[in-house]
Amino acid sequence: MDEIHLRLLKAIEANPQATQRELSESLGVSLGKANYCLKALVDKGWVKASNFRANPRKLAYATC
Repeated sequence: MDEIHLRLLKAIEANPQATQRELSESLGVSLGKANYCLKALVDKGWVKASNFRANPRKLAYATC
């Protein structure tokens, strides 16, 4: 496992609700690299990611 994968896992553990953009900023890597590494972790089954667009409760997140 690469160092970035380990750092990414630790960052997710610290903040499971973090977005890819937030993770990339906290790790100091590009958004593309964070996406690539996160996808690798999801493919290995080490991380479960949810898609906000597919969330049936997304209207609950709307602010007035």
